[in-house]
Amino acid sequence: MAEITAALVKELRERTGAGMMDCKRALAETDGDIEAAADWLRTKGLAAAAKKSGRVAAEGLVAAVVDGTKGAVVEVNSETDFVARNSSFQELVLAIAGVALENDGDFDRMSAAPFPGEERTVAEQVTHMVGTIGENLQLRRSFGLSVGQGVVVNYVHNAVVPGAGSIAVLVGLESAGDAGALTALAKQIAMHIAATNPKAISAADLDPQVLEKERKILSDQARESGKPEEIIEKMVEGRIRKFQSEVVLTEQVFVIDNETKISAVLENAGKDLGSPVSVAGFARFELGEGIEKKEEDFAAEVAAQTRK
Repeated sequence: MAEITAALVKELRERTGAGMMDCKRALAETDGDIEAAADWLRTKGLAAAAKKSGRVAAEGLVAAVVDGTKGAVVEVNSETDFVARNSSFQELVLAIAGVALENDGDFDRMSAAPFPGEERTVAEQVTHMVGTIGENLQLRRSFGLSVGQGVVVNYVHNAVVPGAGSIAVLVGLESAGDAGALTALAKQIAMHIAATNPKAISAADLDPQVLEKERKILSDQARESGKPEEIIEKMVEGRIRKFQSEVVLTEQVFVIDNETKISAVLENAGKDLGSPVSVAGFARFELGEGIEKKEEDFAAEVAAQTRK
């Protein structure tokens, strides 16, 4: 029997888009003949990923899971929202979220980790599922969060199954206060984050580049008014404060009561619990954000087909 080398497996993977274990199996079945192995994979429906990998995947699911004082959130994309209702895809995403949790949300470690119950890595399982589901699938991102003392809570908006939907949020609260009360508060803050999409916990945490970009835009807008520079400077500073109140979590008004700042909510909770409460971190994954979706013109597509 021919030797199945790593280079041969790699070549077959690049040619077909199939998973490593599937490529090894195909080469073993065909005595190392790469052409025959590619045909074997096609016959088994495992080479479909290669043809589908170029198609835009902006639908799918985001999922968030929690275990004790740590949690993880992931996004797995598909081409159509129909796939999000597929139980096999839902199980895939939730299993990947579990692996992410085991690997502290680290994307590279998660991707290379064994997929539960399979002789494949997580990344290979996603590729393998392309042939089963029939669409391009993309393992896009992951994030992990933990606290030393306190709680980590997840919230999923528009959940299609428990733990997975269109928006997934993780929130960590640090405090020595009662865990039950902290969990209830964290759940409300998670819902607030889902609604308001803050960019940072505090003004000090805000990305300087984001702030500078906003300052430039506001300055250019103010100059269009023709006002003196000293007036422009005051106008811009006022608008920057307004911008921060919109994108900084602790400066936002709590959506639950629509009147109290999050910073005051945390301060009041600390007094009630007899221990300071602070936001250790948060993550908000919205399905497909930042992915440029292809606009389909089916009439033009049909017309183009008739001209061929």
